[in-house]
Amino acid sequence: MILHLRRSFTMAVICLVVFGFVYAFAGTGVAQVFFKFQADGSITSHGSTLIGQNWTSPKFFHGRPDDFGPYAANPKKSISGGDNPLVNNGVSGESGATNLGPRSKVLLADTEALVTYWHSMGVNPTPDLVTTSGSGYDPDISPQDALVQIPMVTKATGISPSRLRALISRQTHGAQFGFLGASYIDVLQLNEALAKME
Repeated sequence: MILHLRRSFTMAVICLVVFGFVYAFAGTGVAQVFFKFQADGSITSHGSTLIGQNWTSPKFFHGRPDDFGPYAANPKKSISGGDNPLVNNGVSGESGATNLGPRSKVLLADTEALVTYWHSMGVNPTPDLVTTSGSGYDPDISPQDALVQIPMVTKATGISPSRLRALISRQTHGAQFGFLGASYIDVLQLNEALAKME
C-alpha cells in the first residue's frame, strides 16, 4: 500500500513539474522567439491590433460602433462602454452582444442615431457601421466599410480619394488560406498608415 502511494505521489509531482512548469515555460519561450509580436498582445504605439479602438475624429477611419454614439462609455452612469450588454448588480458588462432582437425599440433608436451620425459626417454607412460586433471589441472592418468613409477622411485631411483607395487596398487582408472568412482591414493599422501620409 505504501509503495502504491509513493508511486502515485511521485507521478503526481512529475506531472506537475512537467506539465505545470516545463511545458508552460517552453511554450512561452517558443512564442517569444517565433511570435513575439503576437505573444506580447499585438501592441503598437497606439494600442493593440486585436481590440477595437474608439475613433471619433473625421481625420481617421472609424471601426464598428462598439464604444461611441449610443454605446459610448459613461462612468457617471456606470456604463462601461462597448455594447453595454449584460447587467450584473446594476453595472453593465464589458463585452458581448446586446441581445437586442429585431423588434427592439432600443436597437431601432440606436441604429437610427448612428445612421444620423454618419450622415452628418458625409458618409452613407454600411450595415456594419451602424451595428455593434458580437464581442464589443471588433478591431476590423470590411474594405467596403472603409471605402464609404473616404469622403469624410478626404474632407478632414485633404488627402485625395485615389490615395485613400490605394491605402485601403494595401491594408486589406484576404480571407485566411484564401477561403476562410472574408477580406478585412484592421482599423488601427489603417489609421497608423494614414497618419504617415499626412
